[in-house]
Amino acid sequence: MSSRARVLILNAALGPLDYRVPAGMDVAPGSIVVAPLGPRQLLGVVWEAERMPSDAEVGDNRLRNLLAAADVPPLGAPLRRLIEWTADYYLAPPASVLRMSLASTSALEGARTATEYRATGTIPPRLTPQREQALERIGDRQGLIRELAQLAEVSDAVIRGLVKVGGIEAVEVDIDSTYPVPDPLHHVPVLSPDQRAAADSLVKGVADHIFTPTLLDGVTGSGKTEVYFEAVAQAIRDSRQTLVLLPEIALTEPFLKRFHDRFGCEPIAWHSGLRSTQRRRAWRAIASGEALVTVGARSALFLPYRDLGLIVVDEAHETSFKQEEGVHYHARDVAVMRGKFEGCPVILASATPAIETRQQVATGRYAELKLPGRFGVAEMPTIEPIDLIKEPPERGRWLAPPLVQAMQATLEKREQALLFLNRRGYAPLTLCRTCGHRFQCPNCTAWMVEHRLTRRLACHHCGHAEPTPRVCPECQGEDTLVACGPGVERIADEVAALFPEAKTAVVTSDTIWSPAKAAEFVDRMEAGDIDIVVGTQLVTKGYHFPNLTLVGVVDADLGLDGGDLRAAERTFQQIRQVSGRAGRGEKPGHVYIQTHSAAAQVMQALITGDADAFYAAETEARKDAGAPPFGRYAAIVVSSEDQRCAHDTANLVGRSAPQVEGMHVYGPAPAPLAMLRGRHRYRLLVHAKRALDVQDVIRAWLGTLDWPSKVRVTVDVDPYNFL
Repeated sequence: MSSRARVLILNAALGPLDYRVPAGMDVAPGSIVVAPLGPRQLLGVVWEAERMPSDAEVGDNRLRNLLAAADVPPLGAPLRRLIEWTADYYLAPPASVLRMSLASTSALEGARTATEYRATGTIPPRLTPQREQALERIGDRQGLIRELAQLAEVSDAVIRGLVKVGGIEAVEVDIDSTYPVPDPLHHVPVLSPDQRAAADSLVKGVADHIFTPTLLDGVTGSGKTEVYFEAVAQAIRDSRQTLVLLPEIALTEPFLKRFHDRFGCEPIAWHSGLRSTQRRRAWRAIASGEALVTVGARSALFLPYRDLGLIVVDEAHETSFKQEEGVHYHARDVAVMRGKFEGCPVILASATPAIETRQQVATGRYAELKLPGRFGVAEMPTIEPIDLIKEPPERGRWLAPPLVQAMQATLEKREQALLFLNRRGYAPLTLCRTCGHRFQCPNCTAWMVEHRLTRRLACHHCGHAEPTPRVCPECQGEDTLVACGPGVERIADEVAALFPEAKTAVVTSDTIWSPAKAAEFVDRMEAGDIDIVVGTQLVTKGYHFPNLTLVGVVDADLGLDGGDLRAAERTFQQIRQVSGRAGRGEKPGHVYIQTHSAAAQVMQALITGDADAFYAAETEARKDAGAPPFGRYAAIVVSSEDQRCAHDTANLVGRSAPQVEGMHVYGPAPAPLAMLRGRHRYRLLVHAKRALDVQDVIRAWLGTLDWPSKVRVTVDVDPYNFL
């Protein structure tokens, strides 16, 4: 055994380094180790030297000893290949990708118990405003002192003070207790012939242990989840692991309930809302193979599963599967690559598959299974346009008379209605009617959005918030500020004025920020405690409410603004998905689409239900433009707090662009969001033919350039966000 080890350490600025393996330490590729770097100790993973070249090779006599090896299973070869592929394809440092696999450093420690804290219910005699805020926000939640402090938005000292006075108590937690095992026979559903045929095909794929990407294309309400659950059941019978990816943390709770109904226990959840101890327990169970089914957000894709037998990407068309910070990967595409390396089937489930996925089916790379009808007696809803030019809302209102009448009729039948507007807050713009002053974020080129529920103006890009002022900061005028345009809160106000007796709920990421909040919303809907839901895209997917029979799309044209490559496709997907919430039970559903562009191709496709014609036309337009999936895009974003530095570096990158056949470089130009989080931004767009290895070209191009340390140059391969 070699006494020398190549180690990929968790420092993206450094490449792999070599270390000496001391006598008595047993390491192999994939072993997680602690390595010295100067005076620090860093985590790293032992790698095959031939697959991870090092620029810093030194002789054996200059090697430093590894300090320790973690007592956990090594990262498997398929995961190591995935990390290499992701780093290469998305032009990211391998260490940044590896960090996602080592997402719980506490999981590498040997302790079996931890101390967490929770509120006792006792109100301390000296209740400062900060202590009161902490107890109110913590509620019945539990966690480490640091986690409770972050949750309550107070300092660690406030939590420690509450511990001393008895407002919060310590609890010993067993962090390595075992998880229950799902039972594939717990509640076997009765499937329709179409569902059974699709399920049998998926089950065979799991039993054969062969990589096969399959698009499960079924209309909303067709029972896609029940169908792929049969494939999950087969993986459980084989004692192999399953990963189910969901696009939103808020969808986790309804999914856990459906899973419990089918398999008798919950799967293991993985998302940003987990406490440190929950994360540790889940990571160790996944690495040991004990965790048979994991459901999670996109980051769950890089966890060290011991024996993956199936990967499911639910709502596979969702753009939120694209990571916009750090490593700019797309979880749908990386999931297919993980399946390839693991040698297991991958199911992409969607009612509105992306054009990229459809093209993979057309070329024969992906299989396709269709579920053309809704399950049982449920039928697809009727869809009617409301032309806002011919039938405008009353002055100062946003809901047109036909939609208001339909809502009245729905409420009289004691059925539920949903109004969809993909815009959080009360109004997207606040200005002064006297001097015209507009409230803009100090850190971003974006207008501040008014949130009346919290009485704040907020930036939806960087999170900056400030109290809504009473006077105009420009002209000092009182009562001169006006809200322009509607957000969901404004629509909720209009609903309250129109239907004062109705119980209304606003559902956005501001109100449903955790699985527990999502569960509370679901319970209220199922109990009939909500008559009208006003929501953003959060309500367009995954929910099943049999008594919800009316859907109104307040502004169907909203997503068509901005010149985005996928604007029409995304609008079609969102409205088709939200329409799918109506009439999922025995009662028929109706959908009203308010639009100024009733003749637009995307609106006609929604109204007639002719998805095939819409997708054929969109695909042809992409083909003519050489746009994805027929061509390739990569965005290069140059940013700095110093505008001159950002401008000069962007020009340097633009001037140095190589002349390559089949590739064009556009820009640099100021980004549409020319300032974001206090950084000035310039963009270049690389457009290349499909066959060109654009990553190699960009790697060589940027590798020859030097720019100031305060400038950040990021590359986004296959960009989804053009801001």
